Amino acid sequence: MLNDNAIEKFKTSLRGELIQRDNPRFDEVRKLYNGMIDKRPLMIARCADVTDVISAVRFGRENDLLTAIRGGGHNGPGLGSCNDGLVIDLSLMKGVRVDPANRTMRAGPGCSQGDLDHAGHAFGLAVPAGIVSTTGIAGLTLGGGHGYLTRKHGLTIDNLIEADVVLADGSFVTANASQHEDLFWAIRGGGGNFGVVTSFVYQAHPVSTVYGGPIFWDVKNARRIMQWYREFLPQAPVELSTFFGLKTVPSKHPFPEEFWGKKVCALISCYNGLLGNAENAIRPIREELPPPIFDWVGPIPFPALQSLFDPLLPPGLQWYWKGEFVKELPDAAIDVHLQHAAKAPSELSLMHLYPIDGAVHLIGSNDTAWRYRDATWSMVIAGIDSDPAKAAALKSWARGYWEALHPYTLGGAYVNFMMEEGENRIQATYGNNYRLLAAIKKKYDPTNFFRVNQNIKPG
Repeated sequence: MLNDNAIEKFKTSLRGELIQRDNPRFDEVRKLYNGMIDKRPLMIARCADVTDVISAVRFGRENDLLTAIRGGGHNGPGLGSCNDGLVIDLSLMKGVRVDPANRTMRAGPGCSQGDLDHAGHAFGLAVPAGIVSTTGIAGLTLGGGHGYLTRKHGLTIDNLIEADVVLADGSFVTANASQHEDLFWAIRGGGGNFGVVTSFVYQAHPVSTVYGGPIFWDVKNARRIMQWYREFLPQAPVELSTFFGLKTVPSKHPFPEEFWGKKVCALISCYNGLLGNAENAIRPIREELPPPIFDWVGPIPFPALQSLFDPLLPPGLQWYWKGEFVKELPDAAIDVHLQHAAKAPSELSLMHLYPIDGAVHLIGSNDTAWRYRDATWSMVIAGIDSDPAKAAALKSWARGYWEALHPYTLGGAYVNFMMEEGENRIQATYGNNYRLLAAIKKKYDPTNFFRVNQNIKPG
């Protein structure tokens, strides 16, 4: 049992606020992005600054509380919360500072990807990140981070210059290429295993108006388009990022009503280069493939492209996803894709293949914790719907689809596309980097205080 005096002392030490179960806002504050996950912590420390984070880590440790770290709150398996423990909530720590002269951006751990996009856009700059603007930048970064700018500029971690970290003993360090180099190596892909990151410094790149958007085809063309795509992507200019999807047209505007509920395949592109070259880069998609049902590719501000899917994916939907790294896309794998995509249990359920070639391949597989530098795609299979009654069907479909495809993959997954899948899957994800990660974990968190995550045990 926690001592009331200790709780009160902790509460008064915070510049932020402590939300306990008797607080009328408790249920609202504890909500998770994934509506399939429901957790009831004892208390939520909404930190206002680094000092609050230090206090919260020490309180959790001194009182032997199971402790979860919540940044943007976008984690699929709900690992930003816990039952009957302490949640260190960083969502109030949202500042972004842009240095246009050095093309760097410093961001707080509560920032979303959209916060960075908005701040950088005024200066014609962006940090490589994901494709949904509501994604929390902290979890995305610590897991690796890939999206529209990856082929040209690498993963999010490849653009991470420095991080401030509160360690398990409550101490504060800065990790970069010259300070705590081992920790800096580990947090670039190793998730939240090593401490609470309270500030990220990124290299930003010139990005303003891009040429991008989705092109959708009837699913009857999917086999031909997948075969074409596997040949097109490796020779496409790195300024062009195009990911492939098997989807259903949502029954809502702005999609044309005559296509609502229709099974489709899609190529969703972003060309970040001279706009005068954009149509030439996209031309093979338009000239070498069948006529699409709609083509919405054109000039668009980068933050608008990043937020294109936000209205379809509000907080609170049911999510179940499975990830895998993919090097090749043989015809046999395409057959599996088409068979299972045809049985998608809802309009929002999908399969995406995100390119992780280009600049990603220029960094060695042991240079960061993120192991699969030789992959061509990061695949996600996501069962998604608003209805909790469909949870079992979403899980069954995603698992069956993944199991059928597993023989055609590299055997590991992007940690940000994993549910709670066990130690063997985590080891497969990090491959021969796992042993070093376990050693660094032992150095910085020997008691495994930070264990509500895709956990790497001290070793």
